[in-house]
Amino acid sequence: MSLAATLDRIDADLDDALKRLSELIRIPSISTDPVHAGDCDLAADRLVADLAGLGFRAEKRATPGHPMVVAQGGEGGPHLMFYGHYDVQPVDPLDLWDRPPFEPEILDTPDGRVIHGRGASDDKGQLMTFIEACRAWKAVHGALPCRITVFLEGEEESGSPSLVPFLRDNADELRADIALICDTGLFDGRVPAIVTQLRGLVGEQVTISAASRDLHSGGYGGLAANPARVLARILTGLHDATGRVTLPGFYDGVPKLSADLKAQWDALGFDTDRFLGSVGLTTPAGEAGKTPLEMLWSEPTCEINGMWSGYTGAGFKTVLPAKAHAKVSFRLVGTQDPAAIRAAFRAQVEAGLPPDCTAEFEAHGGSPASQMATDHPAFAKAREALSDEWPDPAAFIGGGGSIPVAGHFKTELGMDSMLIGFAHDSDRIHSPNEKYDLASFHKGIRSWARILAALREV
Repeated sequence: MSLAATLDRIDADLDDALKRLSELIRIPSISTDPVHAGDCDLAADRLVADLAGLGFRAEKRATPGHPMVVAQGGEGGPHLMFYGHYDVQPVDPLDLWDRPPFEPEILDTPDGRVIHGRGASDDKGQLMTFIEACRAWKAVHGALPCRITVFLEGEEESGSPSLVPFLRDNADELRADIALICDTGLFDGRVPAIVTQLRGLVGEQVTISAASRDLHSGGYGGLAANPARVLARILTGLHDATGRVTLPGFYDGVPKLSADLKAQWDALGFDTDRFLGSVGLTTPAGEAGKTPLEMLWSEPTCEINGMWSGYTGAGFKTVLPAKAHAKVSFRLVGTQDPAAIRAAFRAQVEAGLPPDCTAEFEAHGGSPASQMATDHPAFAKAREALSDEWPDPAAFIGGGGSIPVAGHFKTELGMDSMLIGFAHDSDRIHSPNEKYDLASFHKGIRSWARILAALREV
């Protein structure tokens, strides 16, 4: 039977698919709150039952935290692994929600019909697009299109503490030809996108100390070392006049953007003025000579995330502070080494200390960038399938942030990932009044059906 029959089945079953999504949204599976541990179990149980009903061998697997859902189904063809997460963010502040967050409703808005509720977009609506595509395929063809592993996590919104140990303990079972991750969005709300590179992250907190206590600026000012001034000078020196980061060896491992990828990004028509204007800004402030999308997706960064020192309360207190603090983060690309970046930062800080000043450091995470092998034939097939479903042709894009699970799949399972999602920037994920467009849900299901049809031939 043809793909067209599967797509017709998806269209006919949309109302029931929305009911199934609503039932999942009703479960307050907030992973950060121990009060909701039972709800996380309930969400996992519901998904196990749903997948078992589609012919998967589905199980809820215990972890030291919330359970994983692992389901195996289908035979032949490539082995695909689909990842999503069933846990959600807390709902606070509750008084900013227009409607109860766990009582989903279909609403008509000026931008179209949406489903409202916590987890509607992140990630219950997204993961259900894949499950519903499998449901339609099974109903029409009598079997799944190929061998599929579904892997659903319950701790993504609380740091995934059980993920890496679980991957290591179950590597042989989970390892597949490629991973499919549905936790991203459309570019500019219209262009279907496959995220092919994600930046890594290094975080550092530095404290510079001088005198044994805060000093009176009238009695010591001009003579005693001021850690706040020392720290400000060191932080300013992290960039040169063109915006390039000054750490020795910082750009080791930064790849040159390919002509094909640059052409795809240029064709997206990114509106820099609108992007910056939405947050009250007017002018790009990054490295000279780079396009805005290069700065957001393919270039490394060094950013000061916080600074504090001395008296910061109401009024004024004339002191020379004994300590000054800053939080600094680095977004990494290509094969930049997080350990080398951390060491270079600490060395540059130490080199900039005058007499009587010392520095202490506290590490806050360190993960490399993820770069997918887009020459794998699955990427071209998936891009073509997405382009067939949406008005705009699909594009390979970058991600400015970090999605650690993609990196873990690479390091722990040796497996590349395709990150394909259908969310909008306006979905208010992690905020009150989260929603998911019904068009995203509907076309997302159809998109996965097309991708499954294309990938079974790879």
